[in-house]
Amino acid sequence: MAAAPHVGGLADVVFDHADEDPHRVALGRKDSDGRWQDVTSAAFRDEVLALARGLIAHGVRFGDRVALMSRTRYEWTLFDFALWAVGAQSVPVYPTSSAEQVLWMLHDAEVSAVMVEHEDHAMTVASVIDRLPQLKRLWQLDAGAVEELVESGAHVEDEVVHRHRRAVTPESVATIIYTSGTTGRPKGCVLTHANFMFETQTMASRWESVFHSRPGDEAATLLFLPLSHVFGRMVEVTAVRGRVKLGHQPELSAKALMPDLVSFRPTFILAVPYIFEKVFNGARRKAEAEGRTGPFDKAVDIAVKYAEAMEARAFGTGPGPSAALRMQHQFFDKVVYKKVRDAMGGRIRHAMSGGSGMERRLGLFFAGAGVTVYEGYGLTESTAAATANPPERTRYGTVGQPIPGTTVHIAEDGEVWLYGAHVFGGYLGDPKATDAVVHDGWLATGDLGALDEDGYLTITGRKKEILVTSGGKSVSPAALEERVRAHPLVAQCIVVGNDRPYIAALVTVDQEAVEHWLTMQGRQSLTPAELVRDPDVEMEVRRAVVAANTAVSQAESIRTFRILAHPFSEEHGLLTPSLKLKRGAIEAAYETEVAALYR
Repeated sequence: MAAAPHVGGLADVVFDHADEDPHRVALGRKDSDGRWQDVTSAAFRDEVLALARGLIAHGVRFGDRVALMSRTRYEWTLFDFALWAVGAQSVPVYPTSSAEQVLWMLHDAEVSAVMVEHEDHAMTVASVIDRLPQLKRLWQLDAGAVEELVESGAHVEDEVVHRHRRAVTPESVATIIYTSGTTGRPKGCVLTHANFMFETQTMASRWESVFHSRPGDEAATLLFLPLSHVFGRMVEVTAVRGRVKLGHQPELSAKALMPDLVSFRPTFILAVPYIFEKVFNGARRKAEAEGRTGPFDKAVDIAVKYAEAMEARAFGTGPGPSAALRMQHQFFDKVVYKKVRDAMGGRIRHAMSGGSGMERRLGLFFAGAGVTVYEGYGLTESTAAATANPPERTRYGTVGQPIPGTTVHIAEDGEVWLYGAHVFGGYLGDPKATDAVVHDGWLATGDLGALDEDGYLTITGRKKEILVTSGGKSVSPAALEERVRAHPLVAQCIVVGNDRPYIAALVTVDQEAVEHWLTMQGRQSLTPAELVRDPDVEMEVRRAVVAANTAVSQAESIRTFRILAHPFSEEHGLLTPSLKLKRGAIEAAYETEVAALYR
C-alpha cells in the first residue's frame, strides 16, 4: 500500500527525476512531420520550469485556477505540471463543451485564465467572456501560447518558481474536475495533490509489472483518453511519476489511433472497452475479407478456452490448459494472435480498461491472444480507480478487488461505497451535494454492485438508471445494452421503458462494420435512410436482441427496437467524454422514436 504523502506536490517529481536521471526518455512528442521525438527528463523539467516562469510573469499565483480546454496533447501535460509547480489549480474543460457549459464551469470555478487549443475554442470562450469578469487571460496553443509564455517569463528567476513549488503541500488543491454530467449540471470535484499521489503511487507500485512487455524493457504508454476526464489525468500523472514513457494522441477513434499505436509501440495501454471492441471487430472483418472466417472463429474459441483454463488454474479450480489445447493455442498464436498484437504496435502484453463494463468473453479472447486486459472501476470522486484486477489473478467479467488502501462496502440496497485516501473532499461550493454522497469519509457511488467470495466487485448498474415498468418490474439496462452491443454490427444500444408497459431499445449500427458486411454479401452501400429500413440489417439486430434476452426474464426482455440512422455522439450532447450514454438527453432527442415503440 502506498504511504500517505507528508510533504510536497505533484510537480516535485519532474525536478527529482531530472536530477536523478536527466537522460532518461520521459515522453514522446510528435514533430511537425508526424515523427515521434524523445523528450528526456531534463528537457521536460526545463520546459516545465520555463512555462512556470511565464505563468508567473502573466500574473498566475499560488491558488489561482486556470482552465485547460484541449484535446489530449503534449502541451496539456506541460501546462498541468507547470501550474502545479507554481501552486495553481488546473480546471479541465471538455473540448466539445458548449458555450453555456464553458460559462458554468469557468464561473463556478472562478477561473482567472484559460488555455484553449484552437480558434474554435477561443471563440466559444469569447462568446461568454462578458459574463466572466474574473477571467483575465486567454492563451491559444495553436497560436503560439507556449512560446509567448516562455518568452514573457525569461526575466523571472528560477528561484521564484521553486518558492511557489515548496509552498505546495499534499493537502493543497491540485485540480477541479467537473463530472461529465450524464444527468443534471456538472459538479466540480475538488481533488488534492494527496489524492493523486496516493492513487498514482498505488497504481504504479501494485501494477508496475504490467507496464512492461517483458522484464527489464522500457515501459511506454500512449495516452488517448481525454485529459479532461479523471481517467486520462490519472494515466498522465502515473506515467510521469512512475517513469513510464508517455505519448499523446488527440483522437479517441480507431482510425486515428491504430497508426499511432504501430508507430509509438507502447508496452501497455489504458483504454475504454470501445477500443478493444474495435480492435477485435477489425481483426474479424479482415479475416472475413480474406476468406478466413472459419479459422478466425476457431482461433477465438481456442483463445477463450485457453484463458478460461489459465484463470481456473490461478484460482485453484483447474489444472490449466491441456496439452492439446496448448498445441492449438501455439498454432493460432503464430497465424492469428500475433496479428492482433501487431495491430496494437506489437509490444503490448497488458492493458487496463475502465469507464464501462467489458464483456467477459472479449476479455478472455484478448488474454488468450497474449494481451491481458485488467478491468477496473472508479469515479471522478475517487480520483479514478478504486478497484482493479490484480496481475496474478484476473477474474474476467469483474472490475477486480479494491486497490491497496481502499475498502469497498455494499450497502443494503446494493449501492457500492468506497473508502480510501483517494476519495475526494467534496464538490466545489456545494456542501449539500457533498453531504449527499460522503458519509464519515465513505463515498456513496450511486453504482450498484456485488462482491464475490474472493472480494472481486461486479458492477450491475446505476441506482438512478434502474427502469421501473408500469407493471412494477425493475430492470437494470446496462447488462442488456452490453449484450446487444456484442453483435459486430451494433455500435450503441439504449434500453428504455421507465413507466412504460414493457422494455424497448434504440440501436445504432457501426457504419464501418455494416459496409464490410454488405461487401461480403455482394451488396452496394446503403444510405443511412436505407439502412434503417433494410430487412437484412433489421434481422441481424433482431438476432442481437434475441441473444441478449436469453439472459433475462420475459418481463425484463426487450420486446421491440428501432434502428437509428446516426450514432449518438459527444458533439450532439448525447455522450459523455468517456463515451457513456446521456440517457435523459438521448430520450429527449429521440422522443418521437421512443413514443413510436409503444404504439
